[in-house]
Parts: sequence; C-alpha cells; structure tokens
Amino acid sequence: MKSQRAELVAETAITLLAERGMRGLTHRAVDETAGLPPGSTSNLARTRSALLELTLERLTELEVAAFEEIFAAAEPSGSSALDALAEMTARVLWAQLTVDRRRTVARYELALEANRRPELRRVYDEAGGRFRDPAVALLAAAGSPDPVRHGRQMVAFGEGVMFDAIVGAGVQPTLDDLRLGIGELLRGMLG
Repeated sequence: MKSQRAELVAETAITLLAERGMRGLTHRAVDETAGLPPGSTSNLARTRSALLELTLERLTELEVAAFEEIFAAAEPSGSSALDALAEMTARVLWAQLTVDRRRTVARYELALEANRRPELRRVYDEAGGRFRDPAVALLAAAGSPDPVRHGRQMVAFGEGVMFDAIVGAGVQPTLDDLRLGIGELLRGMLG
C-alpha cells in the first residue's frame, strides 16, 4: 500500500462494501466514514475504478498476511503432512468466516463487480493467483500427482464453503467440520 491515507481509504472502502454493498461505496461515503475532509478519497483515487482497484489491492495484502500468519502458527492436529495441511487450510477458512468475515463479504462484492468491469477483472485475477499458486505448491509438496488441478479444486472447495456460509444457506461450519471436510478432500486427492 502506498501511504497511510491510502490504507485508511482502502480499509474504509472494505468496511463500506461489507456493510452497505457496492452501491454504498462512494468517494463521499469513504470520506465521511473515515473522517477525512471532502474530496480526499477523490484526490487519492480519482475514478470509481481506481477506488475499487485500491480496495482490492489492500484486501489482497490483508488476506495474504493473514494466510501467512495462520500457516506460520498452525500446529497440526495429527502427525502426518496431510493432517498438517488440513489443519492449516481449516484455520484459514475459519478465519475467513469469523474474524475476517468483513473482508470475505467485501471480496465477494468485488468479485461480482469484476465480472462487469474488465479492468477490475484483471486485478482480481492477478490477486487470485496469490492464493492459487501456494495451494498448488502445497499440494505438490504433499505428493499430488496433479497439483495444478488439485490446487484449483482445493481453492474451489474453500470458496464454496465460504460462499455457502456467508451468502448461501447460512450454515456456519465449526473448525472441526472444516478439518474433517478438508481432510476428506485431501485424502481423496492424495490417497
């Protein structure tokens, strides 16, 4: 992120997206919510596209940092590499559904908007690579015979669980549910 003001604007935009949706995100709303003088957000991000890109960049930074922290701190619930991978992945999903729920909701808002804005789609797809590539590397290290395909499936599984819990049926899985489901997925992939 470029500056403290850019971080404040992007963080405020994330909150507005989560609380009010895409329609509630305006330059004026960011200024008011962040306590900035009128026009401050427009000075930093002149267009709506620029504001969305700034927000997505910050969101990606925050999510990457959160994932790295969880991966560094995760202690396996079992003794195998597969159990360790299931534990780390479950903790990432759990965080996305609980403490980082605001960011997950904002990301879904941005994902839908990216389907309507090619310039945002490019940024969104690049950001997605920062999450898919480590999944591929983890699965390759775990012995996957097809880590690219399995990495995509692992990410799709996680996205489906989060989407269902946040905007679908609303069933909030427990951390144990997530461990079990991911463990089953990994055993199916890796044997």
